[in-house]
Amino acid sequence: MVSTVPEVRSLPVPDGLEGERVDAAIARMFGFSRTKAAELAAGGKVSVDGSVAGKSERVHGGAWLEVEMPAAAAPVRIVAEPVEGMEIVHDDDDVVVVMKPVGVAAHPSPGWTGTTVIGGLAAAGYRISTSGAAERQGIVHRLDVGTSGLMVVAKSERAYTRLKQQFRDRVVDKRYHALVQGHPDPMSGTIDAPVGRHPTHDYKWAVTADGKPSVTHYDLIEAFRSASLLDIKLETGRTHQIRVHMSAHRHPCVGDLTYGADPVMAKRLGLTRQWLHAKRLGFEHPADGEWVEFESDYPDDLRNALETVRADSR
Repeated sequence: MVSTVPEVRSLPVPDGLEGERVDAAIARMFGFSRTKAAELAAGGKVSVDGSVAGKSERVHGGAWLEVEMPAAAAPVRIVAEPVEGMEIVHDDDDVVVVMKPVGVAAHPSPGWTGTTVIGGLAAAGYRISTSGAAERQGIVHRLDVGTSGLMVVAKSERAYTRLKQQFRDRVVDKRYHALVQGHPDPMSGTIDAPVGRHPTHDYKWAVTADGKPSVTHYDLIEAFRSASLLDIKLETGRTHQIRVHMSAHRHPCVGDLTYGADPVMAKRLGLTRQWLHAKRLGFEHPADGEWVEFESDYPDDLRNALETVRADSR
């Protein structure tokens, strides 16, 4: 018979976390995400020195932090399902490069019921690397569900290992095109600002003092009356990094209502997502170290929106 008694863990707060919020301390000490830590605290699952504590309370060194651990999540299953619009850009013994359509996740995750790149490759008969977590085998990098563009997936074990190392060493050249509102000043530059969880919205990210170092380089491709088309290179790869940085720079991606874009402009351009596309991808091929580079066209919704903005500027 399986026990239904919840597992409770307790640890003394190290002096280095003196003054931290409860949710931040839980995340650091127990390995949870900040969002999950906040959920536990909000649900009364956390106590400090025997008293139930809210997520925003502060801890002091030596206090005993006690957490009722969440039940283990059910394993996420890969479903082999064709992905409409997903194109195979390149395929060899080690890697497959795909053009991911908007509305498709890189891999399965709790709560996601839509199609995935991994599921689409499985449905097409591709065998990929078995390295990585069970639900994301072969995945060495990701794109947001609402972002289209190029992804490389490892087919061999050596490809997985070598590509992951290239991403860690920042060897991979990832170039995005983004149509942003207004005109950045300067027209080419670098945004260096830490990105972390949004303090009040669990589904968003933000520039925060305690975020992870994040660097985005951008160059102007073309300026229009109401917007600018940028070529963007990521030095780091944080979740929503481009969207957060451009919004914080007061030039959100056109159509990105989550991060402050003009909804009237988005509707007029027929956009239901951010104008952001992973345009180019370059890396050292894991088989021989030769540099390879791939490029993809804009999907119809982005191309049509860009043509409208260009026409408005004539």
